[in-house]
Amino acid sequence: MSVELRNNIAGAPLLWWIGFHVAVLALIVADALLPHSRRDKPRPRLSWMWSAFVALVAAGFAFWLNYEQGHQTALEFVSGYVIETSLSVDNLFVFLILFRGFGISYKQQHRALLWGVGGAILLRAVFIALGVSLLAHFAWVTYIFGAILLYASWRLLRGNTAGDAVPGWITNMQKGSVSLLPVILAVEATDLLFAIDSIPAVLAVSRDPFVVYTSNIAAILGLRSLYFALSSLLDRFHYLHYGLGALLAFVALKMLSAHWIEIPVVWSLAIMAAILGLCALASVFIPQSQHKSPAA
Repeated sequence: MSVELRNNIAGAPLLWWIGFHVAVLALIVADALLPHSRRDKPRPRLSWMWSAFVALVAAGFAFWLNYEQGHQTALEFVSGYVIETSLSVDNLFVFLILFRGFGISYKQQHRALLWGVGGAILLRAVFIALGVSLLAHFAWVTYIFGAILLYASWRLLRGNTAGDAVPGWITNMQKGSVSLLPVILAVEATDLLFAIDSIPAVLAVSRDPFVVYTSNIAAILGLRSLYFALSSLLDRFHYLHYGLGALLAFVALKMLSAHWIEIPVVWSLAIMAAILGLCALASVFIPQSQHKSPAA
């Protein structure tokens, strides 16, 4: 067996795997040390700038792949990155409901998502290594999760705040805890369940383990900062909880009907954008004084 073959893991040189994870670790550490991670108030501009920077890093990685392995490999990486990022938008709104339901501070949200990203990287590596066959065994869980989201949507539309979506016994569990463990576990469970859809979608455009894994992780790295950027924008909407309720209902119905109805990613993003657009217009044209209670 040649030295080159022995130094290859899943079709890619060992040095590539090491280099990629060094870059990932550097980005996670840099994100954790940024000023917005240590403040109790959001800094939307910094979150948007960091989201753009992470996207530029992913683009640079795609150019490097194009140089090393050719146009097809780079195109597969870009396709996987776009698919994973697009499908991860669902996660953002579920995270928003979870954090508001648990009532944790802005700084605690940063910490929970930081640990969540680390856990997601490990879980994605396991699922991609084992392939779609393992994910198929967990497909039935999506129906339970979809039903939970539908129930959360009903609670949210019926209540007055975003926190109403989470049952009281769950929030009481967090209040009696001295750690963020319940929140982190909720984040990990959410990411795991959404991976059941997203990983097979990426595997459909590439069978190269290195491309599938790196595109997934690159998208996850940008998800954390994108959450805070989007969250700060949504806070301006007086009717936020109605919009989130409608979004949760859409995500739940999409999961429950996935076996019979396939909704293209473009249509899914368009529907979510339309829901948020209506929420924003209602907030602009109907003053907050006419609204019974705030959405925070």
